[in-house]
Amino acid sequence: MLGGGRNARRPHGELVADVLAVLWAAGEPLTAQQVKETLNQGLARTTVATILTRLHEKGTLVRTRPGRSFAYAPVEDAAGLAAGRMRRELEKEPERDLVLKRFVSSLSEADEDVLRRLLLDPGSELASKARTMDGA
Repeated sequence: MLGGGRNARRPHGELVADVLAVLWAAGEPLTAQQVKETLNQGLARTTVATILTRLHEKGTLVRTRPGRSFAYAPVEDAAGLAAGRMRRELEKEPERDLVLKRFVSSLSEADEDVLRRLLLDPGSELASKARTMDGA
């Protein structure tokens, strides 16, 4: 991770990603102070607390109050968070079938194979949803 300092400013999204990575690695709720210490980037506790609060307001984190400070934990793992972003983007588009077609056509051959296996695996959640949508 990058060292702190006023001249070493990083893009906000990168800092959010680092905060989420700390929470995923912890496997338990952490306070803003604990996240700040783990990041070891010379950030103010209030900066970390603001990021945690905003992520909580977006529904990305849940929070509890085990003591005097809030402790935060991710609602989903990294894959679940990425899938949620993809779904929200898809929901914005009026021509969802066209968006999906273009998305699938842009996948690598390996990713296409994974998607095909997921859709064809009778025990997978994707296959179950596909059968439900087809009326099977």
